[in-house]
Amino acid sequence: MARWPVYNRCSAVPCRTSGPASNCPSDGNRVKDSSDVFLGRQPILDLRQRLFAYELLFRSGHVGFAEAGDNVRMTATVIVNTFNELGVETALGDRRGFINVDEGFLFSDTLELLPPHAVVLEILETVPATEEVVARCRELRAAGYTLALDDVTQIRPSYGPLVDLADIVKVDIAPLSDAEVARIADELRPLGKQLLAEKVESRERMQMCRELGFTLFQGYYFARPSVIAGRRVDYGKLSLVRLLSLAIGDADTPELENELKREPGLVLKMLRMINSASTGVAVKITSLRHAITMLGRRQLMRWLQLLIFASSGEEGGGNPLLATAAARGRLLELLATELAPQNAALADQGFMCGVMSMMPVAFGIPMDEIIVPLNLPDAVGDALCLRVGPLGVMLDLAEAAEADDLAGVTSRLAALGLDLDTFNRAQTEALAWSNRLEDEAA
Repeated sequence: MARWPVYNRCSAVPCRTSGPASNCPSDGNRVKDSSDVFLGRQPILDLRQRLFAYELLFRSGHVGFAEAGDNVRMTATVIVNTFNELGVETALGDRRGFINVDEGFLFSDTLELLPPHAVVLEILETVPATEEVVARCRELRAAGYTLALDDVTQIRPSYGPLVDLADIVKVDIAPLSDAEVARIADELRPLGKQLLAEKVESRERMQMCRELGFTLFQGYYFARPSVIAGRRVDYGKLSLVRLLSLAIGDADTPELENELKREPGLVLKMLRMINSASTGVAVKITSLRHAITMLGRRQLMRWLQLLIFASSGEEGGGNPLLATAAARGRLLELLATELAPQNAALADQGFMCGVMSMMPVAFGIPMDEIIVPLNLPDAVGDALCLRVGPLGVMLDLAEAAEADDLAGVTSRLAALGLDLDTFNRAQTEALAWSNRLEDEAA
């Protein structure tokens, strides 16, 4: 049975009565209201470059805090309430959420309201390896929690007891040279810990870490376009672009069907995606004509867009490009619905804009070359190429959230007239939808 927190004299922070007195931060630097919290996320990929987990980032949405670098700590209550109120556990599906834990949060009973199977507790580098801290970490491990050490850039002898208790060690590779990363990996490998490289900004550094024995990689490096002059789109994806153009142009059903039949492998993937539970289709779709008839052109265009990403990479679940594209599309659709509840066309354009914003990554060619044959609505084309209009602002908002750019998030939300709570709920729903779609389609 979960224990409710006992509040100490600070009143803002629920603390374990047995914890050290120094774990009592003042009210002035703690965020207490979950409606003022931005919930960000960073993908964590495994050796096969499949989605493994997300780091969940809780940030104060107060403008002053954002401008100051957002070093304000959340109360344990706010983090747990945000996690539970938004249904984050459900949104994560089979993937875990990594959550930062400072010393005050570590000694809070409220922490134990987080489900052990759904989270990984990241012990921040600022937490000292005192006897009390080591004992608390040992207690949490016994309760079923997985522990990770965060932002490791060197192995201090005094940190040994915490290293022993950690299941995962996160190495911040951003400030380190390749030689320094190699030295830390050499020190940690004999200890049998799972090594996670964080702040990975390029595929080259990911590959370097992989060769050093790292098995987990955090960052959006997989979503950075690698544009090569003269690169040609492969035939399968080119076929999908033609199909998308036909659907946007309201072509006849036989014309669409004939174009689809040229790529039987992609047709099979599309039928799997359409029949996944995330679509809400009550009748199993068994053929192309059936799909076109049952779904209508509006839905068909969505699946054609997502199919471009489903055709990228290996078979099986965890395709990060598909998950990111689907989440962006769904997020922009939900935000457009908040802005204009009666405007279905804007919601459709939001979905299209979000998904298509990832196409330079899938194709390896610039956006303006991709959209030329598609005859897109002006609002979508302008948002994708010029970042103007409400859709352009929404797209900037989605990218700012992915980059954990709180100042960018707050300024775009203000421009749209939306609040953080609305955005968090839309983002969580988008994450849940994309995870269901990607996993079930596999």
